[in-house]
Amino acid sequence: MIEKPFGHDLPSAVALDKRLLRVAHENQIFRIDHYLGKETVQNILVLRFANGFVEPLWNRDHIDHVQITVAETVGVEGRGKSYDGTGALRDMVPNHLFQLLTLIGMEPPSHLNADALRAEKAKVLHAVRPLDPRRDVVRGQYGAGRIGDTAVAAYRQEPDVPRDSQTETYVAMKMAIDNWRWAGVPFYLRTGKALGRRRTEITVQFRQAPLTLFRDTPVERLPPNDLTLHIQPEEGVSLRFGVKIPGPTVRIDGANMKFSYSDAFEAQPSTGYETLIYDCMMGDASLFQPAETIEAGWGAIQPILDAWQQDPRIPLPVYDAGGMGPTEADELLARDHRRWRRIIR
Repeated sequence: MIEKPFGHDLPSAVALDKRLLRVAHENQIFRIDHYLGKETVQNILVLRFANGFVEPLWNRDHIDHVQITVAETVGVEGRGKSYDGTGALRDMVPNHLFQLLTLIGMEPPSHLNADALRAEKAKVLHAVRPLDPRRDVVRGQYGAGRIGDTAVAAYRQEPDVPRDSQTETYVAMKMAIDNWRWAGVPFYLRTGKALGRRRTEITVQFRQAPLTLFRDTPVERLPPNDLTLHIQPEEGVSLRFGVKIPGPTVRIDGANMKFSYSDAFEAQPSTGYETLIYDCMMGDASLFQPAETIEAGWGAIQPILDAWQQDPRIPLPVYDAGGMGPTEADELLARDHRRWRRIIR
């Protein structure tokens, strides 16, 4: 049983897999990503495949784009030396964010067993279009600021962090999955430390309905329809749709329909490790990563790691601690006439 990060880059991950397979079979190796043990993450499969109204809409004909956010309020918390050799991209993207990506993007598996589930998830990563490190990816590093009532020092002022560190604490990227279901649908991923609010969520925004019916009314735009899966700390699902504002004229606003795990089941959030350790003891690898997805994940981000190492001219903007990240990340979506879902209300 091995905890992430599994390797430091693609070559080290491949080398580690080869070393492990010299002493154990693949079905004896359990690579842990604790996100996969969370109830809200496992619920993605149930939401998609146990509800007849969801899957018919889950494709490029009805979905405009997908956002995946893993925002943390913590900084490096005294782990400056180890974190500075890792950074946000290595720490979060090929494991946590890509696991969420595969659950959203995968095809229905033939069975709910480990082999079928992991095969479909691997197909998603193999279909990821190669990223342009300069156009499709934004990195950042937090500066001084405040999170609530707490003053936060700049990353380069943290203990054991070099004063000229080029390590990113934030990364955002635009990805494409080149297959029949998702052709033309962008996936926007972001993660960062020292942000204004702790939140992990997935937002699936649907295509806008035609405005034609309302052309003779004061309605200038329709509120977006989106389905948001709240992974942590809030656990649940919300759906936003348009409603008429009471009054003599037709005015439309967005309203949320919410499901909460704590309200429905009086369930307390868990880290996910309890489930994973139990499954490992039972020999069930459904919620663990095989070598194929590990290496496919590293393969998708390896060009970014290489570009950052080879070209010091790639910007590393500083963002204020307690904010939403660098403005360059907003521009990544603005180019497509879209914007991030706000994490600070």
